[in-house]
Amino acid sequence: MAANLKLMHTTKEGVKVFVSKGNKPESPFDFRVHYQEPEKRIRTPKHIHLIIDLYMKLSHKKNLTIKLVEYLIDIMKKLKPETKFPPTLQVYDKKDIAQFKELNKYGEYSVEFIFVVTELIMIQEKTNYPTGTMNVKVFERFRDKYDDIFSVVSAATFK
Repeated sequence: MAANLKLMHTTKEGVKVFVSKGNKPESPFDFRVHYQEPEKRIRTPKHIHLIIDLYMKLSHKKNLTIKLVEYLIDIMKKLKPETKFPPTLQVYDKKDIAQFKELNKYGEYSVEFIFVVTELIMIQEKTNYPTGTMNVKVFERFRDKYDDIFSVVSAATFK
């Protein structure tokens, strides 16, 4: 797989975010998102990983975590389907991280990582399912019903 990976971003902590060509025949620009932490193997993030991390952040900084989720929902709604491979980050702006940096103390993932990976996963959804809203709905469910863990986790693990 390593030969097929295209590096998209490296976080301040040295986490590399990659994409590889997807295999959906009906979607010529399909791609998959991967990441590699320093000294670890390449992994493929899933919605549930991000949601669990957000719960860890929520347990320490509830209002700031909800503000982060609202920010993510707003950027998700601005993204467009991709028309080439590799895709391009469309709205990521490093300066937007500062307002959420306190959350880097909690959970596994930095805010920078969450921004980049969430954007790429959403671009992937928009590319493969232009009218799809699953990713947005997962984050809206977290924002609106974070105290109903079953419902949020069910939405995040839906296939």
